[in-house]
Amino acid sequence: MYIHKSEPLHKVEVKNADPAFGQHLLEQFGGGTGELTAALQYFVQSFHTEDPALRDMLLDISTEELGHLEMVGMLIEQHTKKAKQDQQESAYKSTLFSLRGHGPHFLDSRGSSWDARYINEGGNPVRDLRANIAAEAGALQTYENLLALSPDDGTTAALRHLATREVAHTHMFMTALESMNKLSDPIFGDLQPDDTVNVYYNLSSNLNGSDERGPWNSEPTFKYIADPLKEGKVGQG
Repeated sequence: MYIHKSEPLHKVEVKNADPAFGQHLLEQFGGGTGELTAALQYFVQSFHTEDPALRDMLLDISTEELGHLEMVGMLIEQHTKKAKQDQQESAYKSTLFSLRGHGPHFLDSRGSSWDARYINEGGNPVRDLRANIAAEAGALQTYENLLALSPDDGTTAALRHLATREVAHTHMFMTALESMNKLSDPIFGDLQPDDTVNVYYNLSSNLNGSDERGPWNSEPTFKYIADPLKEGKVGQG
């Protein structure tokens, strides 16, 4: 059951309406990293687990994302409706809203329609939680880019709240994985890996011919194969 209350999760008050910025905001309404995508992704994932606590968390966050969608929609409405009514009418006419009308639409900032293929879910709670961490990272980057373009303090405050909640959700998903001992385990299912599971193949070099080393290709965690062709380690699968 969903109950709507006309009280946004954070104050939304635009002082300096900017229809071009409103078009940028569409990315978080009808775009791949947007709030609709997140809300639906976490909602459908809640059916993939028998753990009542994990299901509850996914539903809670999904519902919060719907509240975020409303906040973004309110921002878009204020940036476009006010612009249409004042001296910025010419700027309004240069945006997508001149054809679609003011307020939010399920489009991204370039005018492409929202697509269900944005949703990343796969029927396994560990896989789903890892996908969610990536989803929150994508949304956070978009909000950071929007913050750099924000035209007024009211917009900035709302966007900062939305970006902060992406960080909070990421932490929650990471904590859930940690409780399952799956935060750092690369295997999420029942795969029995072969003997190459800890092998690193050096298959690229810098322009000067040198190779970079790091903890991802070093002992004791990984066996580094410097020249896979010479050592006969490629093509044996």
